[in-house]
Amino acid sequence: MGYCNLIMGVNGERFFDFKDEVKEALENGRPVVALESTLISHGFPYPENLKVAGEMEEIIRRYGVVPATIAVIKGKIKIGLRASELEFMATSKDILKASRRDLVAIVAKGLNGATTVAATMLVAERAGIKVFATGGIGGVHRGVEKTFDISADLQELARTSVAVVCSGAKAILDLPLTLEYLETMGVPVIGFGSEELPAFYCRESGLKVDYVVNNEKEAVGIIRTMEDLGLKGGIIIANPVPEEYSISVEYMNEVIEEAVRGAEKEGVKGKKLTPYLLNKIKEITGGKSLKANIELVKDNARVAAKIARALKS
Repeated sequence: MGYCNLIMGVNGERFFDFKDEVKEALENGRPVVALESTLISHGFPYPENLKVAGEMEEIIRRYGVVPATIAVIKGKIKIGLRASELEFMATSKDILKASRRDLVAIVAKGLNGATTVAATMLVAERAGIKVFATGGIGGVHRGVEKTFDISADLQELARTSVAVVCSGAKAILDLPLTLEYLETMGVPVIGFGSEELPAFYCRESGLKVDYVVNNEKEAVGIIRTMEDLGLKGGIIIANPVPEEYSISVEYMNEVIEEAVRGAEKEGVKGKKLTPYLLNKIKEITGGKSLKANIELVKDNARVAAKIARALKS
């Protein structure tokens, strides 16, 4: 697997640009952790987005693991971003949100795209990267019976063999239905030291995970067993937000309901909905949600690095 496998698996290497340290790590069997770029371009405001992106990469490096932030710049799929490219993704207003369905058009037309969970998983698997750290996955949106709004992340988790370290699904979603969908699609949901599915900003959701692991070695045991059994698809490693930054479920539910009402009133839908809701929640909570979001993605990078390192031991 790794770099050569990816190039042989597609029609030419002209679509891909590997950062040197990522290419060398993959060719030499060293651990790598994938990171998405939607967090940078659409998740956090500037300059917090650039600062957090750098901190996540630095956390991963502390464990002897190579970070590979994935994005599309001028039609090139970047696997690992250089400093100038991180800056570009953090500051440019000309960056599309790239999920699986967008990837081909963005590449073909030479555009810029920040990869979502789905697109990042897809590229990571092609590159032979087995572990991916993010904030929260997408899922089934509230009011799905009217909108049919279900994130492509869930389908990608069902077919793409990457372990995703996250703090559950984004709290703005319908979490019970998201968990039901994951069960239907056969995606294992593993709590990292927690019996409950984290609710992004909140450590608790009232929803039980399938199984619990207490450390990276136990997580690796599940990942390897799934591979050995020849089963395709991803695994969710659900890591709760650090306790000191957690927000209570009761308060957050009130905040989310207020934000959802605002979106309905203003007619915000589709790809614009999640960024709108996250920004509205930040306003209502006086920035507490942003702080929780920053700290949980950094902690997920730490856990992912430990798992990736253990996979190579």
